[in-house]
Amino acid sequence: MPTSRIAFQELPPAVIAAVEKRTGPILKVEPANEGFNSEVAARVFTETESCFIKGMRADHRRIWTQRREAEVNQFLTGLTPELLWHTEEAGWNLLGFELLEGHHADYSPGSPDLPKVADLLRRLGEIPCPEIELRQAEQRLEGYAASAKDLDFFAGNALLHTDLNNANVLVDDSARLVDWAWATRGAPWLDAGYWVIWLMAAGGHTPDSAEQWASHVPAWSAAPSAGVTAFAVANAAMWQEIGGEDPDPWTARLVTAARNWATYRKSL
Repeated sequence: MPTSRIAFQELPPAVIAAVEKRTGPILKVEPANEGFNSEVAARVFTETESCFIKGMRADHRRIWTQRREAEVNQFLTGLTPELLWHTEEAGWNLLGFELLEGHHADYSPGSPDLPKVADLLRRLGEIPCPEIELRQAEQRLEGYAASAKDLDFFAGNALLHTDLNNANVLVDDSARLVDWAWATRGAPWLDAGYWVIWLMAAGGHTPDSAEQWASHVPAWSAAPSAGVTAFAVANAAMWQEIGGEDPDPWTARLVTAARNWATYRKSL
């Protein structure tokens, strides 16, 4: 479920003061509407600097995602905004990131962003998975796989983002991934597989054309066909659970895309 948002200005004065110790006096705040994981998300501007701030209450049930994102950032130079500071004050946990220029990736067919996203996933695949605590892909998909043996396909030691929502990809001269709350360790081809679903959900991509884009990511060539099918089936089950009986239009796109991909894979 999406996390409820509050405005940055509604934070306790002690929290805002702690932020200004790092940024200097804040002159302007722009709320960020994208994303679901943070209770606070805003772009803040001072006389000389700007940054993106996200955070949540220190006792939030998903506070571990905030700490995980802070921990993984140091390993992602050039792939994600730099973490400038991390503060905990008056019951709040806040991260301050480099504020990137650019636009959310356009996943529609023919978009000039698509090669840049493929290159981003290629570069991510070249980064050794850090020895930090991460969720395991096979554990995250355990409740959705068609059989227990399918989980072996998802295991591995690659660093994965796992949420290829186009709102999490900022594009300028190159593409960079934001929101690493769900960083995961698993098979190196899984992020390309997650991208297939988001490409189809964007509209205009068939399962075959979406997989053609996935094939631009080198790790995809090593993905076993049976494993890709198992992954598609597991994601269809996951999105069906998320959507429930009456999904909102945004979620319905993902439910349909995941289901159509699974149907295509099972027909091969």
